[in-house]
Amino acid sequence: MRWVLWLLVAGAFAQGFYDEKLTTAGNIRMTINNLGMIGNAFKGSYNVLNYPSCEYPAGSGVEHVFDGGLWIGAKVNGTTIVVSTGAIDDPSGYSTGKAGFEFTAELGSKLIERSTLLESPFYDPKAVSHQDFVADFTDRYTIIPGTNIPIDEIENGPLYADVHFESYCWNYSFADFFVILNFTITNNSNNLWQDVYVGYWVDAVVRNVNITPAGSGGSAFYNKGGNGYIDSLYLAYEFDAAGDVGFTDSYFGLKFLGAEFKGKWYHPKVDTGFHVYFNSWTFRDFQSVYRTPANDYERYQKLKSGLNTLPNWQSIQTQLKAPLNRSIMVSVGPFKQVLPGESVNVVFAVICAKKYDDGQPTAADTYEQKKNLIRHASWAQAAYNGEDKNENGILDPGEDIDKDGKITRYILPAPPDIPYTKYILENNRIHIYWSNNAEFSIDPISRKKDFEGYRIYKTRLGFDVTSVQDVLDALEPIAQFDKPGNGIGYDNGFDKIRLPQPIKFEGDTHTYYYHYVIEPVQDGWQHAVVLTAFDSGDPANNLESLESSRLTNLKRLFPGTPPNVGFRNGDPYVYPNPYYDGAAWERQGIAEEERKIIFANLPPNCEVRIYNLAGDLIYTFEHHAQDHAQQDTEWFNTHADPQQTQIAGGEHAWNLLSKHQQIIARGIYLFVVKDLDTGQTRTGKFVIIR
Repeated sequence: MRWVLWLLVAGAFAQGFYDEKLTTAGNIRMTINNLGMIGNAFKGSYNVLNYPSCEYPAGSGVEHVFDGGLWIGAKVNGTTIVVSTGAIDDPSGYSTGKAGFEFTAELGSKLIERSTLLESPFYDPKAVSHQDFVADFTDRYTIIPGTNIPIDEIENGPLYADVHFESYCWNYSFADFFVILNFTITNNSNNLWQDVYVGYWVDAVVRNVNITPAGSGGSAFYNKGGNGYIDSLYLAYEFDAAGDVGFTDSYFGLKFLGAEFKGKWYHPKVDTGFHVYFNSWTFRDFQSVYRTPANDYERYQKLKSGLNTLPNWQSIQTQLKAPLNRSIMVSVGPFKQVLPGESVNVVFAVICAKKYDDGQPTAADTYEQKKNLIRHASWAQAAYNGEDKNENGILDPGEDIDKDGKITRYILPAPPDIPYTKYILENNRIHIYWSNNAEFSIDPISRKKDFEGYRIYKTRLGFDVTSVQDVLDALEPIAQFDKPGNGIGYDNGFDKIRLPQPIKFEGDTHTYYYHYVIEPVQDGWQHAVVLTAFDSGDPANNLESLESSRLTNLKRLFPGTPPNVGFRNGDPYVYPNPYYDGAAWERQGIAEEERKIIFANLPPNCEVRIYNLAGDLIYTFEHHAQDHAQQDTEWFNTHADPQQTQIAGGEHAWNLLSKHQQIIARGIYLFVVKDLDTGQTRTGKFVIIR
């Protein structure tokens, strides 16, 4: 009965006030909801859209977060301790109504998306980043909105805290590894809040879901996390200390960026009475020194003090590196007094980074291994600082870039715009066409048109059948063209790639000025290709040369035969033919539904029927050249990315399963191709060897 009630309540919320979205602008794929939480408890909460929890790099299967949420603690009228929590230790994840999940929202509330990108459907001049999420939530309700069900164990009543939440992420290659979480907390009670502390709690778990799925049991990954804290950066982190070695070589980081109250910037660098605390405790441990806080008093003690302030902090750090099931929290305060109607702004960042390989075991957690994490954290801080270059909370001379008389945060230097790009696929050849829009980009820091040139990257043949987790790491530069005569780059100019006349393609509004051909390339194989634009850098502002996003402009290309209109290019055929079980382009241990044999030289719109020698119909599919990702195999969903995939218009893949999803036997098979535009047919045959 309790389970049925939970389902009813969950269903009500999923449609009532709960909303969630996925970060897609950068290289982190993280579920964020409109209650300021991150993660999806590995689908254990009512994650309604089956998003990744906190995957980095995108598409790798390496997850970093079970769930996480905001904590607010205060002494109400100087006496009663009240702590409102958005998430706590719970094996099933988020469920409003359970103790410790105290934030709700108005019925009909949504997580709003905005973007600074002009071509985005979410473009909004009020946007801060390439992908903002915006929501409002509260702890004021003791009854679940839209029901008569009380929220469990609200000890001393709510704070009546109303929270405006915004998250930001960018697609820049130097900033696609963090997500900023910005909370503005307003005292909408009639009471004085004193000694206010704000924290963000995360149950971080670094694991590869392709190696250890959630259903493989808690011992498979939950107790493998090592933890640490870098005091100088206010950065807590977790890493896989004993789990999927070689498949989870990354860090999850949680960093405090800054806070503001009554027009003043709050940070330990400028206020010795303001502190940042780090805590880590063992899941559901109510006995040891690292015990889970069980009530508002214990949670408040965690918020207002940290392991990093204890005299034996050095030995604690060593203990935290040992694998265990822990959560982490970064908290800040105190804000001495927050009167009714006053607001506190506190900002954190979620940061992911691949470990720097220093030759030591991945569990060693050396300073060298944290180099990327530290660099990524520095970029997150730079994004928050904006015009406040020296990080003192004061607008000093020369810092007011936008001339508005106040510190503007969330300003990053910008590389040139991503070039508008078009790919044409042929036999053993990839044509790249692109526009010149990047050449007119203006950097927001230097205010200059600092475009310098273009770079083209490509993966090696077969990268997708190895253990590569990060396609960006697999990219290798194959060509560069940049301005001549300035001593930057190759000085080779653009004459070799400039078209004699700009061209346009049917149904495409962009004009293309440049052309480059990659050849020879192997048909039917995946080739990840990226075209980027880069700038000259700005020594005056201590800025290195910046490059446009590789991830955003990445395409997974499968060259092959173009659409065979009216069979003018000969008859259709199949490759590899014969097909041997375990073809080279199939990853080892591949599932049957992921196998791949390709029908080539197909008309743009056709029907393909496959028969055995007895004349029995084995399988039928339709092919339409414009539907790049519509293929009859799961291979492209598992080993590529349908959103980035482009397949030659005359080719279609099949997984060798019958219409009844049975494995077909070895032998000779016949096929008939019918051109749906003309009614013409062609036949052919292929061989399966197992």
